Amino acid sequence: MATKMKSTILSMSLVLLVIASLSSGLLAYVYSLTKDAIDLANKQKKIEALTQVMPEFYNSPIDEAYKIASDGDSLNCYLGKDANGEVIGIAIETYTDKAFSGKFTVMVGLQPDGVIYNTIMLEHQETPGLGDKAEKNKSDWSNQYNGKNPSTNNIAVTKDGGEIDGITAATISSRAYSDAVQRAYNAYMNEVKPNLGL
Repeated sequence: MATKMKSTILSMSLVLLVIASLSSGLLAYVYSLTKDAIDLANKQKKIEALTQVMPEFYNSPIDEAYKIASDGDSLNCYLGKDANGEVIGIAIETYTDKAFSGKFTVMVGLQPDGVIYNTIMLEHQETPGLGDKAEKNKSDWSNQYNGKNPSTNNIAVTKDGGEIDGITAATISSRAYSDAVQRAYNAYMNEVKPNLGL
């Protein structure tokens, strides 16, 4: 009886091992098939975001991207240049980990003088119908940042003494968005502007 039980356990273990191996192999194969398509879609999404957050540029900012330091981490920085090669816009892919549902990322476009040109949310897990109103296709809420210079404008939400009206019933998401925008501005002032001589 004990031998039969050991044999059954061994058989079940081998079957389980084979199934797990096949599943892992299949998953790796599907990932290899879709990886290039996913990478291309992500690149296209960033290119689209760059065209929205900077004035019309004549270079390829995504191919000239570089990392800048920020709060012990790094952010991606993109420079938009005119036909003469002069920097006309700076986009910084920033983030916050203070959102209601964790971390989200925002692309912040700045003019050389530090004025916010435009912002766009890239990724988030915020509550549908509430925090997701920070998305451009859901509302124009994020347009409040446009034209503001965080050195002279307080870009915190009004509940915290700032100039930005929070999203109704989504104060945490609103605060987090302001945090992400402020992080991009600080990185620009500390890392980008001095190095470009702007």
